[in-house]
Formats: sequence, C-alpha cells, structure tokens
Amino acid sequence: MNQSLAPPWIVHAFGGQGDLSLSAAWRAADRLPGLRDALAEVFTRVDPVARELGLPPLRTRLLGAEPPPAHWLAGQAPGTAQLALFGISLAVHRARLAGGVRPALLLAVSFGEIPALTAAGGFSLPDGARLAARLGMLLHTAPGGLTMLAASADRLAELLCQAPEVVVACVNHAEETVVSAPPGPLAAFEAAARAAGLPATRLQLPFIAHHPALWRQAGTFERFAMSLPHRPPVLPVHSAVAGRAYRGAAELPRGLADCLVRPAVLPPVVRAAVQPGDLVVEMGTGQALARAVLRTEPAARALTPVGDAARRPDLPVPAGRPHEEHG
Repeated sequence: MNQSLAPPWIVHAFGGQGDLSLSAAWRAADRLPGLRDALAEVFTRVDPVARELGLPPLRTRLLGAEPPPAHWLAGQAPGTAQLALFGISLAVHRARLAGGVRPALLLAVSFGEIPALTAAGGFSLPDGARLAARLGMLLHTAPGGLTMLAASADRLAELLCQAPEVVVACVNHAEETVVSAPPGPLAAFEAAARAAGLPATRLQLPFIAHHPALWRQAGTFERFAMSLPHRPPVLPVHSAVAGRAYRGAAELPRGLADCLVRPAVLPPVVRAAVQPGDLVVEMGTGQALARAVLRTEPAARALTPVGDAARRPDLPVPAGRPHEEHG
C-alpha cells in the first residue's frame, strides 16, 4: 500500500501509558497551531463520558489559566489517566489534520491502539473514551508494575527462566525491553537484573500489563468492545501487538483485548510500516516512542510536537490565557 503514496510517508504514532504529562500538554496547547482548539473539541466530548463513569472532567485541567498540579493524575480514580492520554493523543492527531497534514498510516503500541482506532474511524470518539477508561479500570484490578531494562529479550532469557511470574511486556527496540509482574516478583527480578549489571527502571504504572494473568480482564474487555459499534478503519492501523495492520472491523474487539495479555513487539511492525525518509510523528506528550522507532529505522525522521513545544523556552505561553469555566 505504501508504494502508491508519494514519499515521504507521514506516520502518526500512538504510544502507551508510560510517557504521559498533563503539564506538557497544557504548555503545548498555545504553542502548537490548532492544538488548543483540538483539545477543546475533543474534551468537550470526553468529559461527558468522564461524568458518566464518575471520573473528574479534564478540559479545565488542560485549558485553564494554571497548569495542572504535579502528580494530580496519580491521585485520581482509575481510568482518569487513560482518558487524559486518549484525548490528548486524539487532539494532536486532529490538530495536524486541521493544519492540512494527513498521515498515510497509524502506528499503535499498547494502549495507543484505542486512540489510533478512534482516529481511524473504528470507534466513535465517545466510545473510544469509554474503552480507554474501562481499560484503565480493569488494569487497576491487577496490582503490579512494569520495568524497563536496557537489554534485549534474548539477553534477559536466563533471568526470565528463573522468574516465571515475570513476562516480557514490550520490546521497544533491539536493546530495550519492558517486563511486567506482580509487585514481589518484579522487585526480585529488578534486583537480579541489577546484580547482573543490567540497569532497570520502574515505570510509574501500578499494575501489570501485557501479562497472561490478565486473561479474565481481557475477556471482559473484549465483550465490552464487542458491545460498542465498530467499523473498518479508514486508515491503516499497524498494531505492535498483532504485528500487522488490522484487516477489518470484526477483529477490533479481540485485537484490543490481546493488548492486555500479549506483548507489544515494536521492531517488526516498524520494519513493515516505516521506511527510510518517512516522518514519524508522536501523538502523545513524550518522546519515547519516536526514539524507539528510530532505533529500528534510523533513516526515518521523527517529530515529537507536544514534547518539543513544551520544552522550548523561546515559545512562552501567551499572557492572559483564558480560564475555562466549563468542564
């Protein structure tokens, strides 16, 4: 399919939950063309879903006069952070569309499949929000964590054999792997990894993910996704869990459920979807996904608009920023 498009192809990349910053989105809202309007449009439709589910509204946090308090999301009910990441990712995508930029395809990693499939028309925006929040609620029923290691999955094989409750959750690139486990086994694995000279960094996520122990939650999530109207994506959505692009509407519920129990392996889907010279644009608030893509396809180009705008001191937020009164 890519051969029919004139290079460079533009790829919108939707990442997972480990790289979310409300304050970065707040700072970028007035620094990126169209982003403030897109955030207002998206969260005007997301906040009713939040109220429906007993979660706090997010629009005022992102568009108000003051930045969101540090760690505000960490104190909110399960599902709130997922709604925030869903809405921000979708707003970045829509802001770029409004600016006349159309991607050739979407790359989706882990949680990013929900906003990616919504962006591609597989689910309505409110139903995408419901999926995002429901996923967060289900994940919080399985305490544990995820740890990133600067090592390939093969290099971790011996340690993993000695720790049956620890599984590979994500392969970001050839030299970076994320594992997941319940709290005790994960702490023991981290200690063993450090003793073997492997740096280990715990992600700020208080649950297991991409773990076969989530099979009950995966079944619940699949049934919920099946209950929502879903349509064939109008843009190709390449899944790091499926290892390919989705082929039709019928496989969307199972594909989303697989994200709870199967690993996300990024390099093969990057090799299939991203070619030298392509521009990969990260839809979240960080830079981790774009960097991982470049480790597999170094001849591609990467753009992290929210992260870049939030960090540029030469782009101050305009004075007199309006305060949003409605949530």
